[in-house]
Amino acid sequence: MALKSATITVMQRAAEKAGRKLARDFGEVEHLQVSKKGPADFVSAADTRAEQVIREELSKARPEFGFLLEENGEIEGRNKHCRWIVDPLDGTTNFLHGIPHFCISIALEQNGEITAALIYEPLSDNLFWAEKGHGAYLNNRRLRVSARRKLPESLLATGIPFLGRPNHAFFLNSLETIMPEVSGIRRFGSAALDLAYVAAGRFDGFWETDLKPWDIAAGILLVREAGGQVTTFDGKADVLDTGQIMATNGKLHGPLTRLLATALKKTRAENA
Repeated sequence: MALKSATITVMQRAAEKAGRKLARDFGEVEHLQVSKKGPADFVSAADTRAEQVIREELSKARPEFGFLLEENGEIEGRNKHCRWIVDPLDGTTNFLHGIPHFCISIALEQNGEITAALIYEPLSDNLFWAEKGHGAYLNNRRLRVSARRKLPESLLATGIPFLGRPNHAFFLNSLETIMPEVSGIRRFGSAALDLAYVAAGRFDGFWETDLKPWDIAAGILLVREAGGQVTTFDGKADVLDTGQIMATNGKLHGPLTRLLATALKKTRAENA
């Protein structure tokens, strides 16, 4: 049985407390789908409430740590070297439409490095977690990335840019380049869960651009601790700073890098 550290236990307590409320709110959203007003304002309030619960719980346990929050931005703590990176509801659009695929994501960053990570699915009570140097887990089961070595056998995940987001042309080119080479591509609407699924061996790889630190911070550590590889499209490590991410089981990193480079080259040529 995997032994959780005090840090992971604190993160779990915060996520579960916020998750119970999100699960109740999600039940309400399903009723609101048929109302004229719609659930948008309700979901925004649910998101904000979940963030407040998580912040309060983490602050009780580690009052000196700072925060980087989706809703409230950066809050500096007395300890300038440690901060929590929190997305209280990743998969907001799914939640808003009554689709049961969303999560809470919490990461601890120390001296610029992610050292602890947690992704929690409130509806299934599944807890993905990892600590630097100690592996990645789903509940109490150790996670390993998939062993697939060939693109034609692989299942990949991605994110689709939507209204007001850039990189539509690159996304279409990447699909055109990658689709003929793989067994399938999925778009589930939560980057945090996509990364957790790579860590669990469900997906063999994932790519997306224009992401925020709270979307991917926890997932980065989960994939790496499960034996996978996470970089930008050109192999650099500064994923959090750029918002560009490619995560794979490691064996497919080279082939996927080459395909994305082809898509980027095509996009630049179209824009020249």
